[in-house]
Amino acid sequence: MKNNFIVAVENVGGRIDKFISENLEITRSYAQKLIENGDVSVNEKNVKTNYKLRLNDEVIIELPELSELEVLAEDIPLDIVYEDTDLLVVNKPAGMVVHPAAGNYSGTLVNALLFHCGDSLSGINGVIRPGIVHRIDKDTSGLLLVAKNDIAHQRLAEQIKERSVVREYSALLRGKLKEDNGTVDMPIGRSEKDRKKMAVTTRNSRDAVTHYEVLQRFTGYTFAKCRLETGRTHQIRVHMAALGHPVVGDKVYGVVKEKIKTNGQLLHAAKVRFKHPKSGEYLEFSAELPEYFKEVIRKLENL
Repeated sequence: MKNNFIVAVENVGGRIDKFISENLEITRSYAQKLIENGDVSVNEKNVKTNYKLRLNDEVIIELPELSELEVLAEDIPLDIVYEDTDLLVVNKPAGMVVHPAAGNYSGTLVNALLFHCGDSLSGINGVIRPGIVHRIDKDTSGLLLVAKNDIAHQRLAEQIKERSVVREYSALLRGKLKEDNGTVDMPIGRSEKDRKKMAVTTRNSRDAVTHYEVLQRFTGYTFAKCRLETGRTHQIRVHMAALGHPVVGDKVYGVVKEKIKTNGQLLHAAKVRFKHPKSGEYLEFSAELPEYFKEVIRKLENL
């Protein structure tokens, strides 16, 4: 898979390995391996890992094709909300990784999809991510769109790019949101302090917009609905933490110890609305809060 980038002013002087790592969301060591293997060129010439970027450099990265044998089908139960010949809507449990990656080559949603669908999954995202149109975090539960063929995948991806897919999340947030509703418009990029985290930043970032609405208020907590306008990595978690109201149970962007006991991160992809890629009909699906999430809400209501 070929990836092309033109170096902008804010990246001038930066190292090529760091630039690739941030833009492809891969580890720096893997970026360095790609460079050493000759899979990276700058202005049609191979470079070293410490190459310093110049304005308008054309960076081309050729990601090697993955072997068909690297992902195996596994008989893992799926909560399928909707299915037809073009797509599935799956209610993913918290704790399940969406697609295989280092340290998680089995037990993922993709492993389960391969068993359920066989060859009937789109191939646009390659062997590792067949059918995956968009992702939700491992510790986030809820609805996910899966494409069964390339045409469906392309049309669903176009809707996401055009921001016409409605994706609503239920979130329990720490503290009291001042406004009953609002919009967070803050760019998100890789954190310079911790490369495993995302952050609100103007460096090497992309625009990110989240709309929120308060559903219930409790002592020390707010239950809210969050709607994605964009879909950046960890977007809701990063935006809410930036407001000073991190998602309860978020071990990365939240507080170390919560006042109320939880069994996980309280963020749930509750609703998705989109246009069917073939018929053009609008479809809308909802998924109830997981029981552990409901239990926390009940506890807060009784305090």
